[in-house]
Amino acid sequence: MKEIKTENAPGAIGPYSQGIQVGNLPLSNSVQSGNMIFVSGQLPLCAKTGEIKTEIKEATKLMLENMKAVLAESGATMKNVVKVTVFMSDLEMFTDMNSVYQQYFEKPYPARSCVQVARLPKDVLVEAECIAVMQ
Repeated sequence: MKEIKTENAPGAIGPYSQGIQVGNLPLSNSVQSGNMIFVSGQLPLCAKTGEIKTEIKEATKLMLENMKAVLAESGATMKNVVKVTVFMSDLEMFTDMNSVYQQYFEKPYPARSCVQVARLPKDVLVEAECIAVMQ
């Protein structure tokens, strides 16, 4: 297990890592998985300035750029993502979030869940975490 840490995405604001990389986990006696990367929830928070984006399209873009930066630190790209979980403060913004989200992924799209939550850290509009696999 290896911690993923980059200055190109916001640092952890609690007792967690930006991401964790786990390699060569045995799936069975004869099959090995690729490296699995677990990226913690990324906020629409600028790593350099601390600015929080408060418009959903800009917020989604910055959140996904932060995810991309954590993945890049491990040698992965958005093409390696197999699962995304998106948390939103208001699902009324789903269409706008989705219009930006779809620009970051290609077919076959990763599996995804999107849920509305009562509140997110720093009162942001959106947060996402992901799992990526490098083969």
